[in-house]
Amino acid sequence: MNAIEPIAARTSLLGAAGYFDQNSDEDIPSPCISVCRMTEDRSHCSGCFRTIPEIRAWAQAGRAERLAIWAQLSQRAGVPFPPETLAQEPT
Repeated sequence: MNAIEPIAARTSLLGAAGYFDQNSDEDIPSPCISVCRMTEDRSHCSGCFRTIPEIRAWAQAGRAERLAIWAQLSQRAGVPFPPETLAQEPT
């Protein structure tokens, strides 16, 4: 399995559920996929693609900061954010 597939799937699933919608008042779920290992260069977690400062900040982060963390980890992973399902115009 490609290392990016689990976080891409989580991003897509949460996006489809509306968690990343600007009008949502739902708490933004953690990107953690229970693969808690830092990359060899210790730049980020190989499971959720967050940096150590992002992981530490998560519990106290508000909605805007959590969305920013999702955007940063998605960029790191090469995953579209917001997920493509939300980026499309409504029909």
